[in-house]
Amino acid sequence: MTVRSLIALLSVVLFVSACAGMLRRAAIDQERVLAAAGFRMKLANTPERRMHLLKFSPQRQLTPHTVDGQLRFVYADAEYCKCMYVGNEAANQRYQKLELERRISNQQLEAAGANEAAAMNWGAWGGWGPWY
Repeated sequence: MTVRSLIALLSVVLFVSACAGMLRRAAIDQERVLAAAGFRMKLANTPERRMHLLKFSPQRQLTPHTVDGQLRFVYADAEYCKCMYVGNEAANQRYQKLELERRISNQQLEAAGANEAAAMNWGAWGGWGPWY
């Protein structure tokens, strides 16, 4: 294997692992919001539950289902927590509110960072010279 091939392979491995880490972090963040909204976690701790969990979409989305004649909202995560979160309409409404607040907060943080970067007086540092 040439050095170039080895570097390319290593770059792909690092990129894939970084993406997986970001996806895991996003799933954990979403599961925290679900728990805060009142969703109940149910672990897939039996073979039957694991098989049932695998039938759900692997995309980890909140989806409505009718369970015992009542509307429930289900978030299934067969990859990370190997669990599902189940909530009623009230929990779903709280989740939607918390999720909106989280998005607004993230946008405000991004805007603050952009404003801070724009306000930085790079001219005070003089020329960048050969050390940059």
